[in-house]
Amino acid sequence: MSKRDDIKPATRVVTAGRRREWTQGIVNPPVWRASTVLYDSIAEMRETGRGDTTHKLYYGRRGTPTQWSLAHALTELEPGAAGTLLYGSGVAAISTALLSVLGPGDELLLVDSAYEPTRALANGLLKRFGISTRLYDPMIGAGIADLIGDKTRAIFLESPGSLTFEVQDVPAIVAAARARGLVTLLDNTWATPLYFPAIEKGIDLTILAATKYVVGHSDAMLGSVTANAEWFPRLRATTYQLGQTASPDDAWLGARGIRTMAVRLAQHERSALAIAHWLADRPEVARVLHPALPSCPGHDLFVRDFAGSTGLFAFALADGDEASRAAFIDALDLFGIGFSWGGYESLAIPCDPVRSVAETDFGGPLVRLHIGLEEPDDLIADLDRAFSLFRDRRG
Repeated sequence: MSKRDDIKPATRVVTAGRRREWTQGIVNPPVWRASTVLYDSIAEMRETGRGDTTHKLYYGRRGTPTQWSLAHALTELEPGAAGTLLYGSGVAAISTALLSVLGPGDELLLVDSAYEPTRALANGLLKRFGISTRLYDPMIGAGIADLIGDKTRAIFLESPGSLTFEVQDVPAIVAAARARGLVTLLDNTWATPLYFPAIEKGIDLTILAATKYVVGHSDAMLGSVTANAEWFPRLRATTYQLGQTASPDDAWLGARGIRTMAVRLAQHERSALAIAHWLADRPEVARVLHPALPSCPGHDLFVRDFAGSTGLFAFALADGDEASRAAFIDALDLFGIGFSWGGYESLAIPCDPVRSVAETDFGGPLVRLHIGLEEPDDLIADLDRAFSLFRDRRG
C-alpha cells in the first residue's frame, strides 16, 4: 500500500503491512497455515536457509505472510524501528525481550508499578538464571542514574503503570540509560504506538500485549516486540532459539483488529474520560487514577508526552473495605468481571497492587475499570446504581 512517510498514524493502521506479494490483491492477507515448506531441490532448501529468513517461507515457525503482515504493520507504526516479532501472549513477548538483553550476572532495574507477571518473571526465571532485579519508584525520573551500578544492563519501564497508572518520565530515563550504555524496554500496551511512539522517544525495545487493543475483540492471545536497529537482530535470534511464535489464526485476528484500532481507541478515550470525570465528583470516590486527570501521578508528563489516553484506569473507594468493594463490583450489570482489557466490552475488577518502593495508599480499595464501546451514559447509570449498594454496605 502507501509508501508515503507523511501520512498520519490513523491512516497508517489501515495501509501498513499490506504488501501485494502477501495479499495477492485481496484486501486482507489470508490465513497461511504452515509447518512444513516444500522445496524443489536441496540447493533451493539450503539457499533459502542461508542468512536472514525474515519474509522467506522457510519453516512454519519462522512465519508466513499472515504473521509478516501484522508484524510489518506494527513496525510501520513505530518511526525508527527496525522490525517486529510476534508471540503467543504479552507475557511471552516480555520474557523474550528480557532474555534478549540480559545474561547471568546482569542486573535489571524494574519499575515497581509493573504488570504482575513481569515481576513474577524477575523473581522467578530471571533469578534462577543469575539475573538480579532492583525495583525503582515509577516517579524517579532522572534520579534513576543514582541506581545504575556496574552490573546494571537494562531498565524496564511501564508507563502508565499497571493498576495504579503512574506516568514515567521516559525521556529522562532514556537519557540516563544511554549515558551509561544501558538498554531500555517499555511495556507500551496501555498507550499503543498511536499515542506513544516509543522507539521515536528513544526506547530500544517496545512491547505490546497485543491481546488488548491490537486484537480488540477479546478473542485471541497475542504479543509483540518492536526493536530498533541495534537490538532487533539479537531479539530475532533469541526468539528463534526459544522457538517463540504466534499462530497464523491469532495473527490474522490481530491484523483484522489493528485496522480499526485508531477509531476504537478514540471512542475508548472519549468514554473513559467522561466516566473518569464523573467519578471524580462522586463523594464515594477518594481518588481517580487516570493519566489525563491531575489526580494521577505523572499527569504533567502525560500532557507533555502522550497524544491521547485510552480506556483503562482505576479509582479508590472512599471508606471502603473488601466486602463493600466486592458488593459494588458484583452489583454492576454492564461491566463484566474478568481479566485482560482492550476489547469492546467494559470490565471491572478489584486490584490490590503489590509495591516495594512506590506509593500504596490511594485513599481506599481500588477498582480498575476498562471502558468499552458501550454508550457512556448507560455505563454511568450502571455505576450509579452500584454506588447505592456500596453506600449501604459500607455503613
